[in-house]
Amino acid sequence: MLSPVLGRAEQEAPTARSGIRRVAVLTHTGRDEAVKAASRLINGLSAAGIVCVLPSADIAHLKLSRSDPSIEMLPEADPIIGLDTPEVPQIELLVVLGGDGTILRGAEWVLASDVPLLGVNLGHVGFLAEAESSEIDLIVETVVNRSFRVEERSTIDVRILSPLDPSGAERVEWSSFAINEVTIEKAARERMLDLMVEIDGRPLSRWSCDGVLVSTPTGSTAYAFSAGGPVIWPGVDAMQVLPLSAHALFARPMVLSPRSRVLVEMLDGMAPEAVVWCDGRRSTVLKRGMRVEVVQGRHRLRLARLSEAPFTDRLVHKFGLPVAGWRGGAEARHRQSRGED
Repeated sequence: MLSPVLGRAEQEAPTARSGIRRVAVLTHTGRDEAVKAASRLINGLSAAGIVCVLPSADIAHLKLSRSDPSIEMLPEADPIIGLDTPEVPQIELLVVLGGDGTILRGAEWVLASDVPLLGVNLGHVGFLAEAESSEIDLIVETVVNRSFRVEERSTIDVRILSPLDPSGAERVEWSSFAINEVTIEKAARERMLDLMVEIDGRPLSRWSCDGVLVSTPTGSTAYAFSAGGPVIWPGVDAMQVLPLSAHALFARPMVLSPRSRVLVEMLDGMAPEAVVWCDGRRSTVLKRGMRVEVVQGRHRLRLARLSEAPFTDRLVHKFGLPVAGWRGGAEARHRQSRGED
């Protein structure tokens, strides 16, 4: 759902009331293109009186002066810097320059806050990104004028539950979240997994497989897409479950209600353990008898958008889909030439 954000009339940014505007910047500093784009972005924002807040490592890589009043350093934190923590000054936007991996890292910072994220693509497909590195001037203008809009995306929360004890009690062994997907994967190549999948408290199927994937609509164009899942429009509030290379007749992607509870249990047969990955960034070991619980996330990711382009157009652009011969464009031009529009 698109909604105005930080507009002059609709909503005043919190930092504007204090007289200081701050924008956080995260860069894939291992790429020269990213470093050059970040330098242009920071120079443009600083010239407009906006303070840029960066991790200390990025300040060093970009050769910025820590004594420069237009540069501030994010507090060190391990493993995740949260922009909702009291130690972090009020920030109105996070700009991430890099591929989807860097953008997912930035999402970890902002997820528990109301700070929107603007991705600048320096990778390949860059589905989470809104702009290209060639559009730095437009990005600066949009940020300075607060003329971007925000699109909210659902996330998923993940818990690893211990085997039930004799009293039927269980404990949470590990918890995390995902923007794109959570996967239960083989820890060893030579053995398949023996997994039981439960949906909303009822058993669905037992699969001998390489793994199981649960994705958000955002993640439907990532790993889930490569695994044969459907593309889910961002406006569809749902989750998707996909078996990975299952040795079964019923092994198709399934789209679930956002209120569903997915439970994947690792049974005693075949492999002794698996690996649970969240967005390919955070992982833990899953042993026999443990279960992975997946539900819709408490927080929603807020993505800054420079335009209201339909998702269909984004899909065509990112995947380079062939649309030559579409009659809609010709019909529109014909109506316009006849003065019907």
